[in-house]
Amino acid sequence: MLLHQEDQQPLVSIIIPTYNRPEYLKQAIASAINQTYQNIEIIVSDNFSSENPQAIAASFGDSRIRFWRHQQNVGMLANQQHGFKMARGKYVASLHDDDIWNEDFLAKLVPILEANSELIIAFCDQYIIDANGIINHVGTEENTRGYKRDKLTQGIHQPFYKIGLIDKSIPTAAACVIRNNFVDWDSIPPEVSGMWDLYLTYLCCVSGCGAYYYPERLTRYRAHEQTDTMLSGSRDMQAKIRKAKSEIFCYQVFMEDTRLQQFKTYFQQKWLEANTTLGIGLLRSEQIAAARPYFWQVLNKQKFNARTIAALTLSFTPQFLASKLIKISKY
Repeated sequence: MLLHQEDQQPLVSIIIPTYNRPEYLKQAIASAINQTYQNIEIIVSDNFSSENPQAIAASFGDSRIRFWRHQQNVGMLANQQHGFKMARGKYVASLHDDDIWNEDFLAKLVPILEANSELIIAFCDQYIIDANGIINHVGTEENTRGYKRDKLTQGIHQPFYKIGLIDKSIPTAAACVIRNNFVDWDSIPPEVSGMWDLYLTYLCCVSGCGAYYYPERLTRYRAHEQTDTMLSGSRDMQAKIRKAKSEIFCYQVFMEDTRLQQFKTYFQQKWLEANTTLGIGLLRSEQIAAARPYFWQVLNKQKFNARTIAALTLSFTPQFLASKLIKISKY
């Protein structure tokens, strides 16, 4: 009977991109295997980790696991994209190698999509956990409120431009299931980089289909020292530069999309902020000549931006003094 029921279930492809996180990877794969929804394939795509994690994947002895290892580091986006393109399932879901799903994650979201062909995505809320997997209850509540999921009604949202691109309520990278054949994975340009999840949300938004919000916390997002938001020093600076470049590209695309004209002012403001952030990042890395055009670009559109004016002024300050001022400034 169980085998018959599994045959009737649509295949779900679980994409686990990984890089140098062997212990976390074990937990992520285990949470995929332990899903009560069993008709799955688990695609582990390794971005040329220093130690090949194939043995970790093989240790589970589960034929549903498909392992791929790149022969060089291809970058986060290309690794993630490769996993999506390997997917054979009717539905796909991304599970980062440091995150964990509750065992009923798929069982609660997949039937929603099966029941309504007009939906492209079903998503839920999530817990925030620390490096040791302990739930941060304060951080969890702040995350839910910060992305306005505490105000979001359960059910269908169509269109969902605002909750997807303005409120960013949809955790596309870690807590959703997507209808696979509606997305052209090759259409995600490399400039998107680390903002691939926001761009994927954009592709879902403009598909004309709907989104379904299931308000239960069914996944666990790990906040730890290896995430970009938790880095320090020069690595933190480089992470912010990468993010700002990605944001500039994404918000430029959103501004130019006629379907999103009602939100153009918001996207333009975010684009301006990203230009200033990128300029400050370049200043902090002592790339002064490269930084200035980003400040001028902002001031051409928003002449009285105090943050940008201050940063541009710093770029003309003697370097020994500017370095001290930049170190105590914030993005």
